[in-house]
Amino acid sequence: MAAGKELKRRIKSIKNTKKITKAMELVSASKMKRAISATLASRAYAGYSWEVLQSLAEYVSETQNPLIAGAGTDKTKEKILVVLVTSNRSLCGGYNSQVTRKTIAFIREHAGQTLDFISIGAKGESNLRRLGQNIIASFNDIADAPKLSDIYPIGNYILDLYKKGGYDRVCVAYTDFVSALTQTPQIATLLPVKKDELMETIAEAKQNASKATINYTFEPDYETLMSMIVEKIARMRVYQMILESTASEHSARMLAMKNASDAAGEMIDDLTLAFNKARQAGITQEISEISAGMASVS
Repeated sequence: MAAGKELKRRIKSIKNTKKITKAMELVSASKMKRAISATLASRAYAGYSWEVLQSLAEYVSETQNPLIAGAGTDKTKEKILVVLVTSNRSLCGGYNSQVTRKTIAFIREHAGQTLDFISIGAKGESNLRRLGQNIIASFNDIADAPKLSDIYPIGNYILDLYKKGGYDRVCVAYTDFVSALTQTPQIATLLPVKKDELMETIAEAKQNASKATINYTFEPDYETLMSMIVEKIARMRVYQMILESTASEHSARMLAMKNASDAAGEMIDDLTLAFNKARQAGITQEISEISAGMASVS
């Protein structure tokens, strides 16, 4: 009888938990839909802006613009700024742990070099503090559906740090959204924009192009225009990376809550079966006792 009461208590508790996980699954599914729409909508703009930069790279002169050429520092002595994008909340499966593991591998790969971090998301900040890393800024108030105006201050802050000459390279650790079931952690170089890589891309495009190259006239001078464009595209890339991470977070949370709801349902079925078996065993025992008593009386 005591075992039956304990089973009933556990069944009730798991049913309540399932209601919570199911509600969180539905909320995450709604947020995921909006986040994916925003991510896919901005991908086209991000891609076209990169193509513009590739076209303008043809006209690169020997400029000292650090956003384009970089500082040319010895790789073993680089000072690197890493922007880590995670979530503010947990219950999203392996979303935070995957990008954190990627970041740990990056830290080990660059052992001996100076690494500073900017954390976007409370989980990333707590993980970096446990790792003993130097965090120079934290942004833990990013909305579930961030707008470009929300990310603009972060982009400006990163650009200001780089332009002041404090860092030789800026990298972003984020999660690339592939599908609702697949999210891939990435560490991408944001600054400087590598001129040689752009020129290689243009050379490949020219081989496949059937039309003549367009000639551009710059107003104002090239260096000023290029700086403005690179800064704008850098901000857009930060925004796109955060959108990708946001879509990945909601997708991972929806999947985690769905798995939790399914697991709760299976546990309820197993416990209900165990409860029914225990009740049937108790009924059988009572019948046997009654039958034995009647037989002894007879």
